[in-house]
Amino acid sequence: MVGSDETRLVVLRGNSASGKSSVAAGLREAFGRGLALVGQDNLRRVVLRERDRPGAPNIGLIDLTARYALDAGYHVVVEGLLYADRYGEMLTRLCAEHRGPTHAYYLDVPFEQTLVRHATKPIADEFGEPELRDWYRPLDLLPGPIETVIGADSTLKATIDRILLDTGLPGLPVREL
Repeated sequence: MVGSDETRLVVLRGNSASGKSSVAAGLREAFGRGLALVGQDNLRRVVLRERDRPGAPNIGLIDLTARYALDAGYHVVVEGLLYADRYGEMLTRLCAEHRGPTHAYYLDVPFEQTLVRHATKPIADEFGEPELRDWYRPLDLLPGPIETVIGADSTLKATIDRILLDTGLPGLPVREL
């Protein structure tokens, strides 16, 4: 078992440019200290500088990082594309073994809208439509009914507010670090 009855675990998944990182940053901004962001892109691309592939070391690093932070008393947001066929087993196990409330969300944004959103990102010149099309997986849900699907019609603020309300994070005391 991992974490405590008081720690919250939030999993944010979805395609590229679906808003995962923006939602995660908004959750941290709203909550403050005591909420750890475990970003797939940071651990995979920055820390390990590896490609996303089945069985890659970043899968275990994401798991270890989330577990460490939960055991240290942090609330944790794990965010990324986190394809179900590659990360599903790890995420399902992490969610099942977390002692506190666990919430998983899939941000469902149509491909055409991801193109528009991608064009506004600082990394827009690093890759384009062919890569986005190759990476795109419609409704790539984890096994079992553990994810809440949030559609493209939900604004960033509405999505953040919903997750804060669902998880109970706004009413929790901020842990001094």
